[in-house]
Parts: sequence; C-alpha cells; structure tokens
Amino acid sequence: MNYRSVGDLSALISKHASKLPQDVDLIVGIPRSGMLVASLISLKLNLPLTDLYAFLRNDDLKHGSTRTYKHDALEKPQNAKQILLVDDSIATGNSMREAVTKVKEVYPGAVVTMVAFAQQHNTGEVDVYLDTVEQPRVFEWNIMHHHYITRACLDIDGVLCVDPTPDENDDGVRYREFLTSARPLYLPSVQVAHLVTSRLEKYRPETEAWLKRHGVSYGTLHMLDLPSAAERRRLNMHHTFKARIYQEQLQAILFIESEEHQAREIMRLSNKPVYCTATNEMYVPGFSVSALKYVTLRKGQSLKRKIREQLRRVFARLPA
Repeated sequence: MNYRSVGDLSALISKHASKLPQDVDLIVGIPRSGMLVASLISLKLNLPLTDLYAFLRNDDLKHGSTRTYKHDALEKPQNAKQILLVDDSIATGNSMREAVTKVKEVYPGAVVTMVAFAQQHNTGEVDVYLDTVEQPRVFEWNIMHHHYITRACLDIDGVLCVDPTPDENDDGVRYREFLTSARPLYLPSVQVAHLVTSRLEKYRPETEAWLKRHGVSYGTLHMLDLPSAAERRRLNMHHTFKARIYQEQLQAILFIESEEHQAREIMRLSNKPVYCTATNEMYVPGFSVSALKYVTLRKGQSLKRKIREQLRRVFARLPA
C-alpha cells in the first residue's frame, strides 16, 4: 500500500518547484483534491489562485490584504495568458481531459496541465508531474473516502469519534453518556467492511445507535467480549484482538487505527498495512523506515525496562 501525506506533498512541491513553468499567470485547481495541491503551489510561488468552476464562470479573483501577489493586477481569470491546471493525481486521465476540454471551450490562452502524483504508465498524460506513485495508493486527504475502505477494518475511538477522557472512561454511567454523545471525527463516505473496536460487547446497543445516528455504513461490528474494562486492561489485548480480526478477514487490505503503538503492533501481528490517524503514517510490513523506527523504539523500551528492573533490585538491597 503506497501512501503520501500532506507533509509529503508539501515537501515534494518545495523540492520540485523548478519543474513548474515560470511564465504561469494563474493556478487553477480541480476540486476537490486538486485544490489542495493548487493552494500549496499558489502559496509557495505567490501566484493567484482559483478553482476550475470559478475559472469557467470567469469570477473575479480574490486577493488577501496582507501580502502583494505576483500578477496582482489580474482581476479576471480568463485574462491570464497562461494557466497551470492542477489535480492531485492521475489514474485513467479522464478527470484531467474533461477539465481541459471545459477550459478550452471558454479560454484561448495556454494551458499547462500538472499533477503531483502520476504512475509510470501515464506520465505522458500531463505536462508536469512531481512524482510517480504506483497502485495500490492512498493519500491522507482521501483515505476515509477511498474505495479501499470497502475492504478495510476501522477502529472507532480516535478514528470515527474522539477518545473518551479518563473521567468518561469509567465503565459506568459516564462512559455510557460518552458513547451516546461522542463527537464525530473522520466519518467515511463509503461503506466500511469491518469496524473493529476494543469497546466491550455489552456496549453494542449504544455503539450501534451512534453509528446509525451519524450515518456510518458498515458490514460487521467486532467488539471485545469481556466482562469489564478492568479485565480488558489486565489482559492488555487491544492490539492482539484487532490484529486477529484483521488477519482473519482475507479480503481486508487496510486497517485504520488511532494509536501509534497499537497501529505498529497490528501491522506486525497481521503482516498487513495499517494507517495511523495520530501520526498520519502508513505502517507496512518489512524493513521500511517506519518498521525500522519501530524496531528501534521497541529495543529502546526493552532497554529502559531492564535498567528500571536493575535499579529496583539495587534499591531493594539498600538498608532502610
């Protein structure tokens, strides 16, 4: 699973700014994802910005009052001599071709097409691309709405809704109130294959009611069948439970988890990709940078435990 974050995108634009034509008057983003790339380019190169549909209507360009823009005198987008038409990525090329056709129906000037991410086989579909990222691929800005979600496992707390506070997490009245009124976070716009949560089975009615209220469509809801939160903490089986469910679902190709340590453990135990919302990183099996960081982290934690144990033994032998 190939993944790029907003941070990756920003760094890529800075690195390859020289690839962009120097005589562009206006950046035109293709909504919605193309606007993210277009906005970053506009800010970094200090160029005016508009979206495709405002360009087609020839709406007045809007300017901020805190800085001077290059081509600041440009008021109507179609008065630009050359535009950079931007999308985030290209797959079939249909979106870009349709956009170019619409632009050329109303605009006689020069059009330069650009995407941040292409594939090896379609780099010739655009004038400028910044990087090649092969399929399967997802981006931070579309992961919760990608068709891969239909083959994914999602955590609930920290992903679909906020985590409970320590006061709310009392395994009692306050926790039930939290389950009823939890504030939504990243709600998917497509059906999720599996929801996999460390919430206890006894809270299924409240959980299902919340999911229905917020329009979350899903296939199966997997919950921990334990008597209490105290027993769950004693067994410390959050990540092992999630990894087992993920591994058992042969069609599942992605897990989305909120907590970094659990995400890394789920990846390690299932040997499948896990995306962590807390770090905006995709952890994949093998000795990737992320996996190497995790090995280092685990070794560091093991060393710290050994040092603490040795210190405890030393202090235990000291006279009172």
